[in-house]
Amino acid sequence: MGTDRLDEVLDATYDCLTRYGVRRTTMDDIAGTMGVSRSAVYQYVRNKDDAFRRLAARLHEQALERARQAATDPGTPSRGRIRGVLAAKLDLVLELAGDSPHTSELLDADARLFGGICSAFTTELRRLLTDLFTETGTAAEVEPAQAADICIALVMGLEHRPDAQALLPLASDALVAGLLGTPPGPGL
Repeated sequence: MGTDRLDEVLDATYDCLTRYGVRRTTMDDIAGTMGVSRSAVYQYVRNKDDAFRRLAARLHEQALERARQAATDPGTPSRGRIRGVLAAKLDLVLELAGDSPHTSELLDADARLFGGICSAFTTELRRLLTDLFTETGTAAEVEPAQAADICIALVMGLEHRPDAQALLPLASDALVAGLLGTPPGPGL
């Protein structure tokens, strides 16, 4: 299967999603957006649901790759690496929410099509954060996994704010300082 052609199918699926939403998009819409026949699209995806699942998986995987890079950046202090992981999640949400009211459907953890993808994404973010807090250490009363959960809750709280990107550095620095038991500042 040609990866480039699959990417074209997923790009067309995203374009249709922004215009029509998941329910109203048809395979004919995807094919028409690509300028090919519907049977050509079926060479790369089984059906519309498969196209949307693959699209959601691609977007979440791209965000996870950014989170992994942030988590393992040796030149960045721990506080910055934690913020980078959180920014990967927030950026995914804000990007999708900004493109169309329909695109946020790809983030619905309760949706039949995307629930597993969304849950796996959050689980991997939690693991990355837990590893970072284990490496850095946390305040005595906070376990690394609890610190990770608190950070994810912070991002989820910021997702619907118009000034989310501006607030993330301030909020994450203050939160992480408390979780690490250190004063806020350029260290760590």
